[in-house]
Amino acid sequence: MATLVIMSSSVRAADIEPRSYSNIPVGVNFLIAGYSYTQGNVSFAPSVPIENGKMEIHSSVFAYVRSLDLWGKSGKVDIIIPQAWMSGKADFLGQPRPRQTSGFTDPLFRLYVNLFGAPALSMKEFASYQQDTIIGASLAVIPPGGRYESQKIVNIGTHRWAIKPEIGISKAWGAWTAEFAAGVFVFTDNDAQFVPVSPKQGVNVQLQQSPLYNFQGHLIYSFGHGMWGAIDANYYTGARTTLNDKVTDTLQQNWRVGGTLSFSVNRQNSIKIFGNTVVHARTGSFFDTIGIAWQYRWGEGF
Repeated sequence: MATLVIMSSSVRAADIEPRSYSNIPVGVNFLIAGYSYTQGNVSFAPSVPIENGKMEIHSSVFAYVRSLDLWGKSGKVDIIIPQAWMSGKADFLGQPRPRQTSGFTDPLFRLYVNLFGAPALSMKEFASYQQDTIIGASLAVIPPGGRYESQKIVNIGTHRWAIKPEIGISKAWGAWTAEFAAGVFVFTDNDAQFVPVSPKQGVNVQLQQSPLYNFQGHLIYSFGHGMWGAIDANYYTGARTTLNDKVTDTLQQNWRVGGTLSFSVNRQNSIKIFGNTVVHARTGSFFDTIGIAWQYRWGEGF
């Protein structure tokens, strides 16, 4: 359904983010502010009489990250608060209909722990650390905190909970690093999903969604002096929806590719530029995204 598409674009960091399992010194704080622009086509369940959906989404994100010592292992916690301004149009029973909305989208809270190859280190100890192989895990929780209008089929909130356990591996060879992560989104039910049945009315039904399996890979090169670039790839499959116990043909099998470039402005500030595009989508939803983020870090040793 379209609500999942909006959620995925708004919390992009949840499923296509390089260097998620890198080691960082304990006690460092990060404040992040970012903007992204997404445009593309939107597909709907075959049971919904809507076609030719097109959308533009302007998203902003504010995040706080802190590195942790978790029983001698390095870890971190993320708090991500996104907002979105969405406009679009689609044909409903052959008639064009516009849609505009804005507000907070669902927040994300995530905990990482590196289980192997990345011990918890102070800033002084970290100066001599050399990465080899890191194996880590994370758990993300996405509560239903975004704006949701029960009489609209497309929303920037999802009116349900989601969790995402993930495991990742990172391997360094000199200036090169390869990363791979596999995770799964698990959703609670949405008991206020709107399905239009005529131009003037619709009904609310219970939306159930099967797990969405997510795989991502990154090839990263460090240019030195705080500058690095990455080639990113992401595949996700699953998330078939059921409306009032009726299974729909909404199985997702989508590929995204993109790139990331990050560089330091000074010791405490850095800029990251990113972009990605859908290259294959079973459901017909093709999106392009570009964005930029500023990061400020502070803590012991800065």
